[in-house]
Amino acid sequence: MERVIGFGGIFFKSRDPKALSEWYRVHLGLDVKPWGGAKIPGSAGMTAWTPFKADTGYFAPSEAPFMVNFRVADLHGLLAALRAEGCQVVGEPQDSEYGKFGWVLDPEGNKVELWEPPAGQ
Repeated sequence: MERVIGFGGIFFKSRDPKALSEWYRVHLGLDVKPWGGAKIPGSAGMTAWTPFKADTGYFAPSEAPFMVNFRVADLHGLLAALRAEGCQVVGEPQDSEYGKFGWVLDPEGNKVELWEPPAGQ
């Protein structure tokens, strides 16, 4: 199953970069390179940059001041795979005019948003 298919980019601090990179490799399919990062192929389409108010609850239950949004091809299939792999999927998937959204927490409690764009985008 194709998992992450695009994003604009994010850099952040980690308590254990190697372990966190391994989680992203195993569960979201990122090809983490020896230099410590990953390039995601096929990042076509829109990448959003959106500042939120400091008191937003949208990133909850994460306490991090950021949230990564990854473009995915099959949101419901990926969420099912993540659950089967023991990942902590949070909330219920949401469908809107902007596409389908779902969320998972990485091992450090960072909320990751998964976005399947509407057909044709």
